[in-house]
Amino acid sequence: MTAYRYPDSHVFYRRLGRDFPRIVRGEGCWLVDERGKRYLDAVGGAYVANLGHSNPAIAEAMAQQARQFGYVSATAFTHGPVEDLARELAATLPGDLDKLYFLSSGSEAVEAALKLARQYWVESGKPEKHKIIALAPSYHGNTLLALSASAREPYKEPFRDWLVDVHRIPAPYPYRCPCAGEDPACPVCSGAVLEEAIARLGADTVAAFIAEPVGGSSTGGSTPRPEYFRRIRQVCDRHQVLFVADEILCGAGRTGTWWAIEPYGTAPDIMTLGKGISGGYAALSAVAAPERIIDVIANGSGGFLHAQTFSHHTVACAAGLAAVRQLKQQRLVERCATLGAVLQRRLAALRDLPHVGDVRGRGLLGGIEFVEDKATRAPFPRAARFAETLTEAAQQAGLVVWPNVGHADGTSGDLVMVAPPFIITEQEIDELVQRLTAALEQAVSAVSRQQSV
Repeated sequence: MTAYRYPDSHVFYRRLGRDFPRIVRGEGCWLVDERGKRYLDAVGGAYVANLGHSNPAIAEAMAQQARQFGYVSATAFTHGPVEDLARELAATLPGDLDKLYFLSSGSEAVEAALKLARQYWVESGKPEKHKIIALAPSYHGNTLLALSASAREPYKEPFRDWLVDVHRIPAPYPYRCPCAGEDPACPVCSGAVLEEAIARLGADTVAAFIAEPVGGSSTGGSTPRPEYFRRIRQVCDRHQVLFVADEILCGAGRTGTWWAIEPYGTAPDIMTLGKGISGGYAALSAVAAPERIIDVIANGSGGFLHAQTFSHHTVACAAGLAAVRQLKQQRLVERCATLGAVLQRRLAALRDLPHVGDVRGRGLLGGIEFVEDKATRAPFPRAARFAETLTEAAQQAGLVVWPNVGHADGTSGDLVMVAPPFIITEQEIDELVQRLTAALEQAVSAVSRQQSV
């Protein structure tokens, strides 16, 4: 049997020290490798496959578009899929967001959204507004501006000299906050720290504040107090700062509403979309903005200064259109809310297990945070590599989860995330939790053996 690993293969893999099973087919929530082993894809690959694997309607939509024509330049032409997809998505968006600019990845969308904010202020006659404020912990992507906005130090360290200075405020992270998210007067949990940061930097220099409405991998599905984003909205309005909501991971129905910002009763100025908007069948992301922002550019330079070769791609937009229409026609966002409640209940039972510090999330997005000491919430030492050990144990058990590290103090901290397809059944949710529990037992044993040596 061929070994798919570096340097035996010609592929430059994302990780260079492990074997990669070769997947040969997908069946709903399951992946099957060439040996016949089945994996329950509990995180949709990377929070992407919300319609499951091998969806025939999306495959046919892509093939039909490719047979008509493939690539056309977005600087010269428009086409049916992009027009129809923009119309379908605009009908779901919060507030006055109704214009969409399509790209290929979440990093590209964040890069474009922050550049749009900057260009807006330049063309509004306020070029001094250039500073960005973001949360810590946070993650917004790997292109240089998106990486600058992220608070993920191991990713940033080699490229420090190439990154721009982004100012940070603590993320609303109840499990790690002294008030546990219970104090409405807490500066962090209330959002008051944003106003303090703007005052310190000077409101006339701040262009944008960016945040995920529900925490992604950096805070393990952490959710702020209900009034948090309403306070953020008021602060941004008061100081003329654009609020950018990063919904790449938590949007497109993942948390049980079309967009994760909705339950907070407010809306951003700019929003990034990605991952699930095409169900993973094509590389597709987008920036959503209102006419009041786009009009300034239309009446100024006349164009957004962010051209990319594969923006507004025909086949990608055809995939997105088919995916969004299925989400609507099959009421899969509503199903996500219903099955999400089941998932959250099943995951909550893990709190009783050794080293499970917290379980949290919304909809079909769940995070489990692990600690060495449950009483003090002290994380494992980074050398233990607990999250990575658990993830490998899960894959051996036929379960795909997503690890993250460093959220506790920038270096230490271990969690895993689950984000299964919206088509998952209750029986499959039970299977997910059973396999995760078995993997946790293996990981605890492996780390205990390592620490005893």
